[in-house]
Amino acid sequence: MDPTTIGIIITIAFCVLLFTGLNVALCMMLCGVVGCMLLLPNPLSAMNFLTDDIYNTFVAYMTSVAPMFMLMGDIAAESGLGRDLFDTISKLSGGRRGILASACQIVCAVFGAICGSGSATASMMSRVAYPEMKRYGYSDELSTASIGSGASLATLIPPSLPLITYGLISMQSIGRLFMAGILTGILLMILFIITIQIWALISPNAAPAAAKATRKEKLQALKNGSLLKIIALFLVAMGGLFFGWFTPTEAGVVGVFGMVLLTIISRTFSIKMMMKAISNTLVMSVVIYMLLAGSEVFNKFFTLTRIPITLGDFVTGLDVSPFMVIVIITVIYFLLGTAIEVLPIMLLTTPIFLPVVADLGYDPIWFGIYMIVIMGLGAISPPVGMSVFVTSVVCDVPISKVFKGSCPFMLTYIVCALIIALFPGIVTYLPSHMM
Repeated sequence: MDPTTIGIIITIAFCVLLFTGLNVALCMMLCGVVGCMLLLPNPLSAMNFLTDDIYNTFVAYMTSVAPMFMLMGDIAAESGLGRDLFDTISKLSGGRRGILASACQIVCAVFGAICGSGSATASMMSRVAYPEMKRYGYSDELSTASIGSGASLATLIPPSLPLITYGLISMQSIGRLFMAGILTGILLMILFIITIQIWALISPNAAPAAAKATRKEKLQALKNGSLLKIIALFLVAMGGLFFGWFTPTEAGVVGVFGMVLLTIISRTFSIKMMMKAISNTLVMSVVIYMLLAGSEVFNKFFTLTRIPITLGDFVTGLDVSPFMVIVIITVIYFLLGTAIEVLPIMLLTTPIFLPVVADLGYDPIWFGIYMIVIMGLGAISPPVGMSVFVTSVVCDVPISKVFKGSCPFMLTYIVCALIIALFPGIVTYLPSHMM
């Protein structure tokens, strides 16, 4: 049996195992090892791949970036700073229709900037924002869809775990990827807010006006809330990274120290809270590390099958323009994003498509951002849509309602993808000005 046929059979088996609910990392390791055993002259060499990749992943310096930023987010969530942040923005934004859902986008962006995880942001905002919108009479479709869509901002605005993962796989600067995600994340956030305001204009009953806060209440919220403190912390961590004062890992450490300091100042610090945050971070770190190790084993198998080379030659050999190649890759990423989480897709496909895109003259930094935007579209689309599932479970709202509400936001994603495709400078401006 030729290597390509073996590769196709093992890939189909991987997809079947994935849809049975088996752990993604275990699926990658199992299929990668079995595939390597079938292709290598000495089948036992496949076990060496497995042990080496697990060890090298856990001891790699670059993988130390993710845990620090995740710990920032966990401390914010467990200490209640996230809830306080939403209350502050809600009061400052006035009593206009749809303003709570719009404020939710801002909070998602800010919390995503200290968390880096779309699922964590969706979970936290579902606990914090949904009860408030429900209390003011927002429709379940608008409130849950705005949370699920807004949570995806965490995958773009640094410190984004998908951006860190892409940087590790593609050997691109994580600092430059962080800078590239800022303007794109802000653009997507603004487009989300415009979508919500149009929805509120067309269907006023779906987004009733919130109670107006007095000037005194606004000043009090601004003074006592965590908004300014968290923005200052973000500027210090990301600003130091932008100007080259410290590395991404050191920026994470600065962020954790600053977040602990904020909890002490706000009198929400406790040993129990800290231990819970550390425990959550350790669990998520192991999950990510195992995904990275599993992807390394599976990618070695894929390399042996020569499928990446064959697929790359096929795409580049098409008698179409480079733009049409990007369109084909876009469709593939969207379809994958509707069924699989962002990280596994990125781990599996980046080694295949990045060389093709680079050969066509596209910037790898731009491609990483564009790819995450397209997969974010898939994350709120049927049949899976991880952000939608998290929001549905936490808010206890039928999944059909959340998917129905996500339709306008899917169009928003498409508009954002078209904008950065036509104007790539939006993505590359800040990275090109880094020190």
